[in-house]
Amino acid sequence: MNPNLAHLFLTLFLQIITLHVAGDSPSVYKPVDDITLQCGFSGDQVNQQDGRTWSGDINSKFSPFQAAGSSSVYKAATPISSSSQVPYTTARLSRSEFTYTFPLTSGQKFIRLYFYPTSYAAEFDRSKSLFSVEAGGFTLLRDFNASVTADAFSSETVSREFCLNIASEQSLNITFTPSRASPDAYAFINGIEIVSMPDNLYYTSPQSADGPVSVGSINPSRIENNAAMEMVYRINVGGSQLSFNRDTGMYRNWDGIQVEYNYLDDLSKNFSVLPQNSSIQPDFSEIPEYSAPEEVYRTARSMGTNKTINKIYNLTWGFPVDSTFYYFVRLHFCEFEGDVTLPRDRLFQIFISNQTAEQMADVITWSRGNGKPVYKDYVVFVPAGAGSKKKVHLFLALQATPKDRLTNYNDAILNGLEIFKLSDSNRNLAGPNPDPPPPPNIAQPESPKVSDKKSIPLLAIIAGVVSGVFVLASVFGFLVFRRGRKVKDSSSRQGTKWGPFSSATTKSTKTHRSSLPSDLCRYFSLAEIKAATQNFDSVFIIGVGGFGHVYKGNVNMDGGLHPVAIKRLKSESSQGAHEFKTEIDMLSQLRHVHLVPLVGYCMDDGEMILVYDYMARGTLRDHLYNTDNPPLPWDQRLQICIGAARGLHYLHTGAKYTIIHRDVKSTNILLDEKWVAKVSDFGLSKMGSTNVSQTHISTVVKGSFGYLDPEYYRRQQLTEKSDVYSFGVVLCEVLCARPALIRTAEKKQMSLAEWTKICHRNGKLDQIIDPSLRGKIGNACLKKYVEIAVSCMHDSGIERPSMNDVVWGLEFALQLQQSVGGDSNSNDEMGGGDDIESVTGSDVGFISWEESSELKKSRVSKTSSDHNSTTNESIKGMSGTVFSEINDPNGR
Repeated sequence: MNPNLAHLFLTLFLQIITLHVAGDSPSVYKPVDDITLQCGFSGDQVNQQDGRTWSGDINSKFSPFQAAGSSSVYKAATPISSSSQVPYTTARLSRSEFTYTFPLTSGQKFIRLYFYPTSYAAEFDRSKSLFSVEAGGFTLLRDFNASVTADAFSSETVSREFCLNIASEQSLNITFTPSRASPDAYAFINGIEIVSMPDNLYYTSPQSADGPVSVGSINPSRIENNAAMEMVYRINVGGSQLSFNRDTGMYRNWDGIQVEYNYLDDLSKNFSVLPQNSSIQPDFSEIPEYSAPEEVYRTARSMGTNKTINKIYNLTWGFPVDSTFYYFVRLHFCEFEGDVTLPRDRLFQIFISNQTAEQMADVITWSRGNGKPVYKDYVVFVPAGAGSKKKVHLFLALQATPKDRLTNYNDAILNGLEIFKLSDSNRNLAGPNPDPPPPPNIAQPESPKVSDKKSIPLLAIIAGVVSGVFVLASVFGFLVFRRGRKVKDSSSRQGTKWGPFSSATTKSTKTHRSSLPSDLCRYFSLAEIKAATQNFDSVFIIGVGGFGHVYKGNVNMDGGLHPVAIKRLKSESSQGAHEFKTEIDMLSQLRHVHLVPLVGYCMDDGEMILVYDYMARGTLRDHLYNTDNPPLPWDQRLQICIGAARGLHYLHTGAKYTIIHRDVKSTNILLDEKWVAKVSDFGLSKMGSTNVSQTHISTVVKGSFGYLDPEYYRRQQLTEKSDVYSFGVVLCEVLCARPALIRTAEKKQMSLAEWTKICHRNGKLDQIIDPSLRGKIGNACLKKYVEIAVSCMHDSGIERPSMNDVVWGLEFALQLQQSVGGDSNSNDEMGGGDDIESVTGSDVGFISWEESSELKKSRVSKTSSDHNSTTNESIKGMSGTVFSEINDPNGR
């Protein structure tokens, strides 16, 4: 089992046991208004989970009002698997508008709506529910489709929580209005809950001069009483789920790590830790005791204690939200670890929506001591994202302070969080319905679940996921087989070798075939692949990675046998058809002497197989370290680096659109029998922006540990300079013959990039150079080479050179090396020394990135000859991203 999942399940198991032992938390707040209404029911019914009595709305003081001539019906719901079915057992349904009226005291209230979208009768098909909900003059939901929402998040039920202020002793009307877009549309509701909250729990007190920090502005914000809010996330970070009966009297549900885990990025899943202190008795001297349950402040998630690791990643969550709204974000903190007791013991930065919220967060200073809970509030605007996506990510990132001298622990911590959407100027909170899930015969991407306000047993979750994945994989395999076979047959009839993918599709029944020339990519039958590998015999395996096994084989091409590398997607891989398609789209349309050629692919019988030209010398890493291969001479290493740099330069500038590789590393630089370097594995590649005013792509961070551009990670903004950073790490590997990341090394040496920069800064490069190269590198060559590598790894992308500059610099370094006779004519421990100065002139090592005209002309001519023809026009149809996790340096 994946060790991260094993750790998660063990933590869940222990915390579930703790939950049952602990029992209910004492209620420290008693709401003035506490209304629980079961719709479509007569009498009272007790919820077995929290012991509350839900009163029916039939023939009661809460019976809804409807206009003359219209009526609603009430139906019993089909049984659901939830252990606590109230209020989902009955529903009120209507094709006309109906309104509930609730007499309430003044003050701020929670309004919770509960929906169980099922087909209550033939005339009320679940897919036809489409309605709006208004309360207190605010639009809470508009054209809401409960069935689509539930299906999109694989949930039986849907609940929504809102916050409204009741100005004075008055009644609150909640109106349900079926959509006019369809004559069959109807509105329904299963349960309504109204609970008072303490004054100014979330709203800003009228007597307070300050409000939440306005992220992106120096001015504080205020959450005034004339605003409404919708709770979108409430999480007990690093802890177990706390259901309604474990709240402080307001019946709030706190999701736990089983939900939180879905929103963490890959680095945070791998490196973060879950400190907890079950014995601490939180001291609520700074905030009210009802702010959050005590359990929230006894558990947390932190970055860990490794300073080196903490410098290369942020503790990051990404929450899908509706765009063009302001969001109120509350972060809960409590320092309960015994070593963190004084101000500045743990300082960290907080970023919300890629903007700085806190430069030096100090929980001890905020709370005035260890074991004292505190929270901090922020307001941030989330603009519309690129394209037509209905949801965009609100990122929350915690970063260890980069100034070691200021703090004892380079770490960050968070105990809990709440995120609320704020009503806009039109008194609206409604967002769009989610996209309907794909049909059941297509593999569905993993989506974070919304809380359905129910406690689902862990074993049921695991069993459901495993069985669901098995069924979906089987159906998907059959579908892919039929589709691949059908298109292949069609291709052979039409005389083309291009397979099942089109460059553009529409929502009509027509599919437009790719515009690629037919000789760019071949479709192999599974029989051909099995013949080439003797039915995937393990003796033919030449590589293993996250994608699957790579086999060496020979296929019939051009009247003879041609050696190829065959990469086969393993059945349990998380990388799917969309990712597989992008790899084919990308490499089929790019032709360059320094890019690995894609020969073809196979999709028979649900297989996903890529066929490349065989690279006889393997990967660059195979010749640097952890290998029996002899060390490469320095000038040969330089030539390999120049070739790889030319390949990346072509991706960035030679095709019609900028292509960002996004996974540059030594295992993705292959060598043919003539030692020609070829960039490979375009699984994570993205096409750059076509808008001249946009200099980056906002995207979820992907890459490999040790090579990842720290600026890209911090800002989630991808540019071609991210490739430059990764290539700088490769240059360090070539010079030092050691991995990009050694987790067992001394802390300051763990990251090769950081270690190289430290040694360069301290004038101790001799400590890191490959011993086999000592005395074989000219001083001027070494100086130029290290200058290039270090400049590539600059923290700021704008200060890094372009790949064009890198190619020039490496070519110049090679000339410096060759000018003193290469490896054999070195004069001192580091090489030729001052002799290089006399040969090349006094400006050696200080030359600018601008090329001399003669060398530039030579290289441009060479680069042009390298550019085998490519069908640039069809790059326009390329999809975005492929393999879907941040990978270990061992490669795929």
